[in-house]
Amino acid sequence: MNNNTQSSLLKQTRIEITTGFYKEAEKGHINSIHALGECYYYYRETEEDDVIAFELYKEAAEKGHIDSIHDLGKCYYYGRGTDKNEVKAFELYKEATKKGHIDSIYNLGECYYYGRGTDKNEVKAFELYKEAAEKGHRDSIHSLGVCYQNGIGTEKDEIKAFELYKDAADKDNINSINNLGYCYQNGIGIEKDEIKAFELYKKAADKNNINSINNLGYCYQNGIGTEKDENKAFILYKKAVERGQINSNTKLGYCYQYGIGTEKNEVQAFKSYKEAADKGNIESMYKLGECYLHGIGTEINLSKSHEYYNKAGRIT
Repeated sequence: MNNNTQSSLLKQTRIEITTGFYKEAEKGHINSIHALGECYYYYRETEEDDVIAFELYKEAAEKGHIDSIHDLGKCYYYGRGTDKNEVKAFELYKEATKKGHIDSIYNLGECYYYGRGTDKNEVKAFELYKEAAEKGHRDSIHSLGVCYQNGIGTEKDEIKAFELYKDAADKDNINSINNLGYCYQNGIGIEKDEIKAFELYKKAADKNNINSINNLGYCYQNGIGTEKDENKAFILYKKAVERGQINSNTKLGYCYQYGIGTEKNEVQAFKSYKEAADKGNIESMYKLGECYLHGIGTEINLSKSHEYYNKAGRIT
């Protein structure tokens, strides 16, 4: 099936679905108003569709529809159909949480975890993840695992972290599949098993998880759980970079600098390090300092070298 055929089918599906919900929404049926909003939100063709979705969610939310209160919060959180407003998103998630809306419990936890729309509060984030996880919310199970692994809002417990990642991975949470691989690779909460780590990274990478694509590249580069294959490592790092994985920029730069899996190209190495450093990657800041110090892919600039070493916290 080509892209044009797929697009036509999607348009036809949207027309058929929205027509049915529109008739019921006109009669004031609250569930149909929300469902119509879902159609415009998820079958989005233009920015105007986002505005329509927002207005429909707002209409249903004002009538007390719990899913719409949550979805209205989502619109404010991401700036879909309205100006981005994390404070309003937080308030709406909080309102829906009081009514027991499980996705809102999780999203409220996210707000506290990252300090979005409210002050950062890791203990509250942990408690909310735990509440939603106990109700079977897959993403909350994963986030609870992250909290236990790193001691966020609770005492560190790597065994619990591993068990939670396994639970969420069994429910097909891709991030947990990746993190489970990391646990096996490094012996976190479980006996070290590099072959299982490789298999899990591959499983998540096949589902386009960018962290697993990066980790799979690292396995191939260093022969972890598989035979060493520097060319595959380079290809995977490049793929991860194209999908926005910052750590892979550093590894790609390293490949270019030393000719790992590709021809040596110090100019490209410098560009890769700079791209990652500009996005806050500490290792690339250090490598950039090295490039300016020794003239790798750029002219020697001792002032810039000192600047980047200083940023990385490694003054020479």
